[in-house]
Amino acid sequence: MGRRAEQAFKTTKIYDRAGKTILFEIVDPQGGDRTVVPLAQIPQHLINATIALEDQNFYTNPGFNVRGLLRAAYNNLRGQPIQGGSSITQQLVKNVIIPPEERTKISYQRKIRELILAWELGRRYPGREGKDQILEWYLNTVYYGNLAYGVEAAAETYFGKHVQDLSLAEAAMLAAIPQFPAINPLAQDDELRQEAKRRQELVLDQMYLQGYITAEEATQAKQQPLRYAPKRFEIKAPHFVMYVRQLLEERYGTDLLFHGGLKVTTTIDLELQALAEEVARGHVRKLQAEQRDVTNAGLVAIDPRTGEILAMLGSLDFFDPDIDGQVNVTLAARQPGSAFKPFTYATALGIADCRLQIADCQSPIPNLQSPFTPATLLWDIRTAFPDPPHPPYAPENYDQKEHGPVLLRAALANSYNIPAVRVLNQVGVAEVLKTAHRMGINTLNRDDYGLSLTLGGGEVRLLDMTYAYSVFANNGRMTGRPVPADRRRPGYRTLDPVAILRVEDSYGNVLDEYQPVTEQVLDKR
Repeated sequence: MGRRAEQAFKTTKIYDRAGKTILFEIVDPQGGDRTVVPLAQIPQHLINATIALEDQNFYTNPGFNVRGLLRAAYNNLRGQPIQGGSSITQQLVKNVIIPPEERTKISYQRKIRELILAWELGRRYPGREGKDQILEWYLNTVYYGNLAYGVEAAAETYFGKHVQDLSLAEAAMLAAIPQFPAINPLAQDDELRQEAKRRQELVLDQMYLQGYITAEEATQAKQQPLRYAPKRFEIKAPHFVMYVRQLLEERYGTDLLFHGGLKVTTTIDLELQALAEEVARGHVRKLQAEQRDVTNAGLVAIDPRTGEILAMLGSLDFFDPDIDGQVNVTLAARQPGSAFKPFTYATALGIADCRLQIADCQSPIPNLQSPFTPATLLWDIRTAFPDPPHPPYAPENYDQKEHGPVLLRAALANSYNIPAVRVLNQVGVAEVLKTAHRMGINTLNRDDYGLSLTLGGGEVRLLDMTYAYSVFANNGRMTGRPVPADRRRPGYRTLDPVAILRVEDSYGNVLDEYQPVTEQVLDKR
């Protein structure tokens, strides 16, 4: 059992691009925290709360809850979904012995296997002493949400204290979490936090009904205010690390991720990452000094020659719940504003190149009267543009002025709104969307965008925008890793930005090494 538990949590280490500094160590499916403590250091009220909720006959059953098993079997025979009735011993078997890829499968075969293994575990560890050992293993392996595995990690994560220092109210709150880890007092959703409190009170009620506490103790614990202290675990470039972790799980599956002892060398440059954090914080401070309502920022830096992500900042503070710090805004859909205008002008210039037979044109526009060039004259005069099925669209410039005749290059350089809409009106929304998708934008999938699209009227991800801009910086070329076949979409980018340079297994065998692929997306001129 001990050897199995050790194998189950062989760590995957994520390194910076130099392969020397560990960014994070993944020790389990959630990339969580674990500190093993003996049962003697776990307060009795936490033990009682756990048994009261999870398995009130734990010390007398044969490794499985006979009554719960019969009730579940009866419901299943009536055609209701296969369900638990799982004892503490069964849950331990599922969490440690059953392979990760089988744990989420709902089947009679898995349940029967789980039952047999739980009975065998109970047979090998009989009596009060054996039950205490099983309970100790369980309390040190069960998942409490928020990257915390085991009671010590949970106590530190939620309350900033050691498990032996927990009060009755705090112990009841922790005991309520494992059944539904997303329902916890640190959840961002207010309804989930309220439900966590309701479940804590349910645990206290069960403890009273089963004789562990008095009615007065239950009432006092329900009324005790709880002070939460989210734990700041050791991690560098946290949003980037969580992004890499997601890529690894998609590529290799959870079993290899937290069993394989992988060494993962990433693309992140820690000096640039530190600079990115400093610049973002400084810029937000500057905007706040100007009385702007700004509290957060994101940043992505990509080497256009290689497609490698050198810095990723998903929020100003990963650990600040007031700004939803753990949300990676670089992966969230946001309106890009005038940063979208270059796609409109690239489309127009690309069509011109097509008309001049400089580049292949797969979708010519018959009613386009003349090719665009950087020297094309555009009228920056207030105009109401037809925009069916939307009402006519009459944009204004940021400075609320009109500038008369301007060259295309000047309109782009000064980010004038009216000329950009004029160009979009001529080349068509559909053509600009094709350009944006080909250059790397994976959002903008609706068919009802209007002329406001060129002014940022659609939502994109910052990571996609940065990758698309790398095409401009690389003479029309996109460099990266091929998009997996099951995620390819006709008309969209065929390469992805790169976050992982090299993956080795625990024996030093290379499982993957980045080999750049380059494609010409725009005419290099």
